[in-house]
Amino acid sequence: MAPGAPYAGVRGPRTPCREEREGVWGSPDPLSRPDRRDAPRLRAAGNEAVHSGLITRKFCLTCWMHAKDRSRLVFKLRYAARHPDRIVPHARRLARDAVLRVKHPDHVAYYRAVMKADAERSAEAAVGGRTHAEWLSVGQMQFDYLVRHGLKPGMRMLEIGCGNLRAGRLFIDLLYPGDYYGLDISPDILLAAQRTLSAEGLQGKLPHLTLVDDLTLKFLPSRYFDVVHAHSVFSHSPRHVIEECLAHVGRVMKPDGFFDFTFDRTEGAEHQVLHEDFYYRTETLIALAARHGLAGEFMADWEELPHAQSKLRVRPARV
Repeated sequence: MAPGAPYAGVRGPRTPCREEREGVWGSPDPLSRPDRRDAPRLRAAGNEAVHSGLITRKFCLTCWMHAKDRSRLVFKLRYAARHPDRIVPHARRLARDAVLRVKHPDHVAYYRAVMKADAERSAEAAVGGRTHAEWLSVGQMQFDYLVRHGLKPGMRMLEIGCGNLRAGRLFIDLLYPGDYYGLDISPDILLAAQRTLSAEGLQGKLPHLTLVDDLTLKFLPSRYFDVVHAHSVFSHSPRHVIEECLAHVGRVMKPDGFFDFTFDRTEGAEHQVLHEDFYYRTETLIALAARHGLAGEFMADWEELPHAQSKLRVRPARV
């Protein structure tokens, strides 16, 4: 499949899922995936099935096990039995989830509280960087990908969920002054973004960093941005938050602009882990985009990169 080819759904060839390529899962929840140390065993099982003639195509553990639903109690109990050292961290997260859901029934307020708690320990960890080196490398990966897909000086960019500028610092440095707009729901993480901006000496680039409490984008001008980007935002968003964004992002994009976003992909039942991690089928998100006049593409070339999430690109649909 060519890079950026439309998702094929159930007809014709499709992009191999990450489980097919790696034999492991990716998720920020320690009880949501097997350890990558299990990969040799899983691959060995797949190879044995292929060589024995039981299956005639590349082994897919997701299809074989009917796409692990990380929210199911059976999955968690089995995983906990294999990884007892991860039970306590998950229990702490479960307790936090229960408290925050009572205090903040609205998802944006809930996740803002999650980010506040995480940022108090480490702003880099709050946006998914377990180490500083990982924080740097994931930001570089996002930057390099968009540059390969045409991002260049003279364009205007909107980053939804800019965090502490893991990739934003690179976008800001590339673009002309004033052409980068970063939004986030967390005031704590935006303060960390200001620190990143200062540390990188990018004050002269005059980026716009804005706190928001929804994704209606109502304060932004129409047909203004060449590129809109959201990394690891929809992976933490329930369906109604995603649909709110898709309902309004088309207005702020130029007619030839595009919106790239990552998501946690499942080929089985859609599900969530606590109120923090959400797993969607590709066709679900493409259908949501189409409902709001956007044409969706599954970005197959992103799948070749060492990142656990998948990526979609949506553009204003051609009439």
